[in-house]
Amino acid sequence: MLECNNRFEDRAFLLLLAGVSLAFLWMLRPFFDVIFWGIVIALLSTPVYDALQRRSMGRNLAALTCVILSLVLIIVPCAYIFYTFINEVANLYGRLTSGGHDIRETLEKLREVAPGVQDWLTRYGYGPEVITQKLSELAVKVSGLVARNTVALGGSTVNFLVDLCIMLYLAFFLVRDGKQLRVLLIRALPFGDHREDLLFAKFAEVLRATVKGSLLVAMAQGALGGLIFWILGIKAPVLWGVVMTLLSLIPVVGAGVVWAPVAGYLLLTGDYVSGVVLLAYGVFVIGLADNILRPVLVGRDTKLPDFMVLLSTLGGFSLFGMDGFVTGPMLAVLFVTVWKIFMDEFKPPLTLDGSAPAQDADGDGPAA
Repeated sequence: MLECNNRFEDRAFLLLLAGVSLAFLWMLRPFFDVIFWGIVIALLSTPVYDALQRRSMGRNLAALTCVILSLVLIIVPCAYIFYTFINEVANLYGRLTSGGHDIRETLEKLREVAPGVQDWLTRYGYGPEVITQKLSELAVKVSGLVARNTVALGGSTVNFLVDLCIMLYLAFFLVRDGKQLRVLLIRALPFGDHREDLLFAKFAEVLRATVKGSLLVAMAQGALGGLIFWILGIKAPVLWGVVMTLLSLIPVVGAGVVWAPVAGYLLLTGDYVSGVVLLAYGVFVIGLADNILRPVLVGRDTKLPDFMVLLSTLGGFSLFGMDGFVTGPMLAVLFVTVWKIFMDEFKPPLTLDGSAPAQDADGDGPAA
């Protein structure tokens, strides 16, 4: 009877534990984005924190230094780029809603240098006026959507600043006490300490690899693209730089979707110098940035198959928005890791003919 009561009490307590934990997570739901990016900043700052600790800097001062560096090197530049991006989107939206003159002027130039293409399009019902109308409608919808979202974001400046303070505050404690929190979580979770240790290590490794290998490389390609657009006098260089950054995050697509058509347009309209410069710059600078920077910033051991990177990135973006560019590949790698643990621990390896290896007389392993 006593054993039965103890079993009931244990189950009741586990039910209470699960209920309280779920309620706590539900309460934190509005701050999931803030918590996630606080974890990202903490994991990226950990190597710097360890280096400062080796120089005999105190824990609080080292963690505070990491947070300040994150603010100065990451958040302030991103805020400036975002502000410039809003202005360029607003200007583009204003030009398009005033009659689409930029699109009409571009089509007139193309008609002068390639009349055959224009005649072919007209035969299929896509004359200059139709193309201008369709492109203007599409561009107005897209730029209007971006403009409305950016105005909404700009209108909630107080909320943004509050979230920023919470994120940096959380990052400070995660940088300072992250190792102790990891030990506590490994002790508390019921999946087996060796598995939890492997999963936490893989989580941190993949998060750093994804941010450094995807976000930083994409930002570098977008910055390089925006720079050459600014040098060549192409309108809205920051806007196109942000677009190239977003496209660079998507495997197979890349920044070439933007700079290649622009280079072709410059060549067709007779601006051969700018067209050749942009084409060469796109191939040898923007295009090679990924091949040069990615191996430097992230090791090959965390690389997923290209098809899984593509699916996880697009799936993460559709589910989680901008966070999905990080969470998608991260979930994919954790998915692969969990299944690898399962196969290593519960499934015997297969021989070349697809059969399980024969066991020895004691059943302890393959026969010699």
